[in-house]
Amino acid sequence: MSNARVLIVDDSLTMRALFSGVLERARGIDVVGMAANADEARELMIRLKPDVVTLDVEMPGMSGLDFLEEIMRERPTPVVMLSTLTQKGAETSFRALELGAVDCFPKPKSATPDEFNALAPKLAALVIAASTGGVKQVKVARPVASVAHFDWNGKIIALSASVGGVDAMLQLLPTFPKNCPPTIVLLQIEQGFVDPLVSRLKASCSAGVVLAEDGLALQQGTIYIVTDSGSHAVVDRWPNPSLRLLRSDPVNGVRPSASLLFATIAKTAGANAIGAVLTGMGTDGAAGLKALRATGARTICQDAATSVVHEAPAAAKAAGAVELELPLGDIAAAALDACRRIANAA
Repeated sequence: MSNARVLIVDDSLTMRALFSGVLERARGIDVVGMAANADEARELMIRLKPDVVTLDVEMPGMSGLDFLEEIMRERPTPVVMLSTLTQKGAETSFRALELGAVDCFPKPKSATPDEFNALAPKLAALVIAASTGGVKQVKVARPVASVAHFDWNGKIIALSASVGGVDAMLQLLPTFPKNCPPTIVLLQIEQGFVDPLVSRLKASCSAGVVLAEDGLALQQGTIYIVTDSGSHAVVDRWPNPSLRLLRSDPVNGVRPSASLLFATIAKTAGANAIGAVLTGMGTDGAAGLKALRATGARTICQDAATSVVHEAPAAAKAAGAVELELPLGDIAAAALDACRRIANAA
């Protein structure tokens, strides 16, 4: 497999040098060029044909967002946006995701080699994943599902995602009915995205949307968003389940761990659950989803064509954890159908 060819676009000479150094030292990446603005980047993209572009949000002249929109229109290429995740930066990053960016990576607070070296593994993994995932297709949000009464059979739903997960949830969750099954959504995302994401979901979902808290009872009509990187989420007891947040070490380097969540659901709810691994990097979720499938629960993964990054779904499938592999647009219907007292005829 050939190395990922990367073009770095940033108006700061210091930032270009630091990002270049970090990526050049990573296995599987070649930095083929650097540009200070959209004009330079446009010429280099035509000449060098990079596999991935890292693009600064704030640049003189044409902004990063405007240039991203041009890239997706004129020469579609996977783009990783680099942004400060302040409140304003997070809103800008959401717009970048809507325009087709693979993901938005937070710039370090200070431009020092130590800070850049600390973020190097995650950035390198994201760039490589972007190079193999193809160009993200910009989607149009579906209207909220109109369901007068959801005949719930008592089952719960658990979803996990990382890279591409923000966009996936903004597409998927608004299709859930107001009285949907209790639904846990575990997202490994930058903390700066959390408040804007929850705000948008609350505005677009007919079901209730809450940030997970320790001890919350899992109730019909509520979607619980798990994002706290300092704790794991597990499901305690059955019946009358509750969500617990545990301050403990990462599991296989990940926190919150989708595998741990799915595994605890396997022990408590068993076949009374539906689990799904959506777009994302790494292998987290595979082992736990396999344990869940062994109980007879329905297990799903997102397909490669609609995943921004297919590593996590592919790992779950390779582990034998997946019953159904579906495009994003079909996952909600499959999960909800398994939670109806009388399933829709297929």
